[in-house]
Amino acid sequence: MTPMPRPRQPSVRRRKSVSQKPAPITAIPERGLKIGEAARALGVETYVLRFWETQFPFLKPKHTRTKHRFYQEKDLDVLRLIKRLLHDEGFTIVGANKHIKEFGIDTLMSGKPVAKPAPTSSSERAPSQSPGIDGQARRVLNEVRRDLESIHKILED
Repeated sequence: MTPMPRPRQPSVRRRKSVSQKPAPITAIPERGLKIGEAARALGVETYVLRFWETQFPFLKPKHTRTKHRFYQEKDLDVLRLIKRLLHDEGFTIVGANKHIKEFGIDTLMSGKPVAKPAPTSSSERAPSQSPGIDGQARRVLNEVRRDLESIHKILED
């Protein structure tokens, strides 16, 4: 009797999952942090940092001759601001860029509360937002609003 062949193991390499929790940074070396180290410190994937670099023109980490990125403390502060705007406050990339241009990156990074200027006409008026609503709640409310608008459009047709 011939022995049964062992089942084959899949040849697909499994990606190691990156922790979504930011890793604590004790001290940033003089050269800066490599992209993987910066990504771990922020709790995002490396491709996210590369993408943000293309979408936010003011984000310019140092590059070596061999095209390696090194993030300094100021770069990490900018990345934390971008992450806060996109993930916590629910901005889109375009909205975050507009918000940063409107108030200035230094003002936003200082953590001081910024007051939105009053809209000039009713068509420019943004929906009123309670300061107590966090980014997750804002995303859910925006999704509900889109659903209601699509239902309204269906009912009109």
